[in-house]
Parts: sequence; C-alpha cells; structure tokens
Amino acid sequence: MRYTVSDDSIFVNRRNYYLPSKPFAVICYDGFDPSYLADAAIRGISPRLSAMAEQGFCASVHSAMPSFTNPNNVSIVCGAPPRVHGISGNYWYDRATGEEVMMTDAGPLGAPTILAGLAEAGVKVAAVTAKDKLRKALAAGLAGEGLPGIAFSAEKASTSTRAEHGIAGAEIQAGQPVPDQYSPELSLFVLDAGLRLLRSGRAQVLYLSLSDFVQHAHAPGAPESDAFIRAVDDRVGALIDAGATVGIVADHGMTDLSLADGSPNILYLGDRLDARYGAGQTRVICPITDPFVRHHGALGGFVRVHILGDLEHDEVRAFLSRLPGVELALSREEMCRRFDQPMEREGDVAVIAGKGVALGTHEGAHALGELAGARLRSHGSLAERNVPFLVSQPLNAMYRRKAATEQLHNYDIFDFVLNGTRSEGN
Repeated sequence: MRYTVSDDSIFVNRRNYYLPSKPFAVICYDGFDPSYLADAAIRGISPRLSAMAEQGFCASVHSAMPSFTNPNNVSIVCGAPPRVHGISGNYWYDRATGEEVMMTDAGPLGAPTILAGLAEAGVKVAAVTAKDKLRKALAAGLAGEGLPGIAFSAEKASTSTRAEHGIAGAEIQAGQPVPDQYSPELSLFVLDAGLRLLRSGRAQVLYLSLSDFVQHAHAPGAPESDAFIRAVDDRVGALIDAGATVGIVADHGMTDLSLADGSPNILYLGDRLDARYGAGQTRVICPITDPFVRHHGALGGFVRVHILGDLEHDEVRAFLSRLPGVELALSREEMCRRFDQPMEREGDVAVIAGKGVALGTHEGAHALGELAGARLRSHGSLAERNVPFLVSQPLNAMYRRKAATEQLHNYDIFDFVLNGTRSEGN
C-alpha cells in the first residue's frame, strides 16, 4: 500500500497525518530506558525533559518486538509494527541461500514511510541518524536521485552528497569533525545537525535517531551517562526554543546482563541444541547482530532458532522453554500473532530471555573482547520493551482519551506529535 496525499493531510499505513503548520522534531533516543529518565528527573539534571513531562505529555509505552534498533526505528517512521514493513531485526537467516542478511540491505521496505509521504506533500523533511546502517531504510522514498528530502548519518557525514543524501558533507559538518562511532558525540552531532537544518529553514519535520553507545556502557547515575543526558537535554531545549514541537521515544530500554563478578550472564543456545539434537540440526540467529559489535558483542535477549534437520518443531520449542533463563519459546505462528511479526522472516522457534540473561549461539562465537572489560548491558527481551514517550505540547482531548484507553507503542509518536497536538476543530 502506498500513501495518499490530500490538501491538508497524508494517509500512510492506515493512518491519517495532518500536514504541519509549524516545525516538528521526533527524536529516537536509542537505548533510553525509563530508569534514565526517572533518575535524571529525580536528581534535577534534565530540566527540559522534565518540563516536557510536566507541561506536555509523558507515558511509558511498548516498543516493537524484538526490542532492537532497526525494527523499532523503521516502525516509528512507518507508524506501524514489523508485520507491516517487514524489518523484524538487524539480521535474518535466508533459508534459500543459507546466509545471514542484514535486513535493511535485503530489499525495499514492505511499507512506505511517514517521512516520504510528508516530503511528497511538499513538507521539508530531514532524517538524521547516528549510524549509517539505518540511513538507507529511513531514506526510502525521501532522499536520493530526484527526491526532495534529506537523509544522512553522522557516521558517514563527510561523504554525503546532494545526489544521494540531499545535502553535501561540508554543509552537514559546518566545520565540525565527524565523531568517532563509539562516542557520545556521535549522537550529539545528530542533534546539532538537526538544529542547524531547522534554524536554516532546510527542514520543517525532523527525525533524529541517536546511538545507544552510552547506555550500553554506563548505567543511570554514572558520570558518563549524566553528562550525556545533560548534553541531550540542552539540545532538546534548543529545538523547543527554535519553535519546534518535540516528541521523544526510545527504540528499546537497557538491562544489565552480567553476573555479580562482572562476567556476562550468557545462555548459549547453539551449544545446548547441539548437545541435545546433534550438530547441524539447528541454526541460532542473533538478530541484534550489527556492525557495532563493541556495543553488545552481538548478545541480547532475543534469538531465532531455525530447524534444519528432521526434528519435531514443537519438541524443540518445549526443550528450549524448559531451559533456565528462557522466559518464552514461541512457535513461528505464535510469535507473529502475539508480537506483530512478518511470517516470512521469523524462525521456527523464537526465544525470549528472562530479565538479566543474554542469549548467544556458541561459546567463543561472540566478540566478548570488544566489551573491553565493561559489564554487558543489552536489550531485545520483554524486559526492555517499556520505553519513555514524551511530547513537548499538551495533547488535545481526543488524544488524551486515546492515551488513557489504549496500549500505546513507540511507533504512535508521529500520530501524537502531528495529530495529538493539533487544536481541535482545525
């Protein structure tokens, strides 16, 4: 289904969005667990975020499952769950080729984005990401040859071109160096670039997607996380002061997955399955895997198991469900039904870890050395599903009722920012 454009709105993925008459910015605060927001508010180190919560709207909502970066960012810009757009992880197993494929490189999205729809309607739209892995997906129908919008990443800002990204690298950088990919400055670069686009009139609607490097490395209250929250808070305030209505959500929360001695608490499902059924009978896919292995060592709270041998699927599912550390082991059909997943990219068994447990493939197969001695902090399970949802302006009566009576998701944020802050009767 494509989007349709009318005089005052667009219709995308079964939702109507009014065209903005003022600037809007939606921020995906990657890895922003609710505990960071609560801790910062209690200690008074995030005054602009606290003001958003008190004067606008604040709630705890569900992310899309699994609670990973790619499926949630794409869900946010599509306003729909993975079942609609087809991105249900960072990597998936292509049975036809026997290869693991990065989902955002596996072909076009299965649904249009709100960003592309707004741009076609004549709105100046820009998407800025910390990591380039997301940029192609978010740029679909928005930026590129013959398209009107802007889409670039902080990671590859210096090589951006007008033809591919809608803006040249020198314009993006504005004299700033490109930050290291493993640094808080990568996310701050995204916010600073978005603010420049807003102030210069290059964008009226912004989607700004940050990195979760700090949250993977530092718990709430750590000096490093405090410094990052303060820096983000300042830039959120600058966006509001520049006239933007701001919405903030996270793609997932963050949980400590380490034992008391600091070592990772890992259940290696590939080893368990091999011991039970024999090598080569199953394939465990960790869809958190991405090029940024230092964040998490490709370990999180969700994996997909593909059964390659002649095994009874339900017996494998039952075996996995009995393992200590497993919260749920679901058949493909049940996972898709309960969590709005695309059937064609789901495993035969989906495994969700209990809180505090990481799921891996085989001992020795994960880049634990990349953690550099830090505690493993990661995501993917139901424990990281609840995320903050903030809007800088009060909601109208219709959306206050909606918030009070419906289970909200992070991919409702464009609906609430564009429609929920609109004066009733307009």
